[in-house]
Amino acid sequence: MNEMRFFSLRWQLPKTILVSVSLVGCQAVPGEGPLTSEIMADAGRSGLELGRIDAATFDIVNVGARSARLVSEYVSTAFQRRFGIGGGVGAVTIGVGDQLKITIFEAGADGLFSTSESKQTVLDVVVQPNGTAVIPYVGSVRFAGRTLEQARQAILDSLVNKAVEPDVIVSSVDTASRKVTVSGAVGSSAQVPLGLVPEKITDVIAKAGGPTGPAYETSITLVRGRKTGSALLKTIIEHPSENIFVQPGDQVFVSSEPRTFTLLGSVKSSGRVEFGADDLNLLEAVAMGGGGNDVAIDAKGYFLFRYEEPEIVMNLLGAERFNALVAKGMAPDRMGKYPIVYRFDMSRPDSLLVGQTFPVKSRDVIYASRHLSVDLRKFLQLIGAPIGIASQGIGIADDISGLSN
Repeated sequence: MNEMRFFSLRWQLPKTILVSVSLVGCQAVPGEGPLTSEIMADAGRSGLELGRIDAATFDIVNVGARSARLVSEYVSTAFQRRFGIGGGVGAVTIGVGDQLKITIFEAGADGLFSTSESKQTVLDVVVQPNGTAVIPYVGSVRFAGRTLEQARQAILDSLVNKAVEPDVIVSSVDTASRKVTVSGAVGSSAQVPLGLVPEKITDVIAKAGGPTGPAYETSITLVRGRKTGSALLKTIIEHPSENIFVQPGDQVFVSSEPRTFTLLGSVKSSGRVEFGADDLNLLEAVAMGGGGNDVAIDAKGYFLFRYEEPEIVMNLLGAERFNALVAKGMAPDRMGKYPIVYRFDMSRPDSLLVGQTFPVKSRDVIYASRHLSVDLRKFLQLIGAPIGIASQGIGIADDISGLSN
């Protein structure tokens, strides 16, 4: 019945329209962003394959219960996965730039380091770039990489047969080599010295005066060697495993700004939108734009564009697919994250459950694709208006849209 109705409608179209449609097609009609089919067609293809050398290479993940859960779980364990939780400080060693106080005692009153008035000498030394410092009558002593006790024993060994029954105390005055830099949106940016007890991210932030913004708008970025990771302060507080132990040389940058996402396409209200809440899922984000436009939306074409953590991309795509895309030109941004597009099929009933568990991140772009019938409707309006058949064309396009659904 539907096929007979379609052909009946087809022959109602003026021949000039049919010829024009066949020659030009709906793709020639200006549209608000790509169609679902166009996004799907570009996925996994290099710029060379697309005929656009500078085109970004990306892949699409059709979001289901498993993928939504994986992304959600990673968001709440980003630091732990990237850096590990850490533990005790272990053996604390002396480093370059550390200031030490060395007290040398002698039993006699006329020794190298004693007089009739005092049986001790106090020396203040700074560990030099080569890891050593000079001690009178001993010479150059290596301190870097040694514990305080090991440094004490090295000095004692060097004083044998030189001092009268010597004894030595080595204490730390300033640990330049054991500091964490905390900067950004905190009370007072500082280099926080680490003591002998383990300290976590929130500990060093507190020592720098604490964050200046609310936890759900405060992002913590940790740089450790060549590794970089970011997490919301709210996530760190709610998930204790994310409050990892810091290490000497770590850099902690605290930023506080309203979190936003961009909503585009066939929604009732597009634009840049502030979260306005502690967290946000996909359904809530779309609802903040008034939902999809009923007469234009392609329910199978909701997309979320994001630069994602490499571990997530690798897990979702598999190592073989990931490496193949990198070979084709898929490149990370300056934070080491890779482009990925998440697709949501809102025509499926379970999408209303999946969408509740998929977290939206700051600077995400959510795009709702229009239905193909919208372009046909526009095309018929363009070519039909001069000859007075616009209304007929619109009605036919609506009928075709109904058949395609």
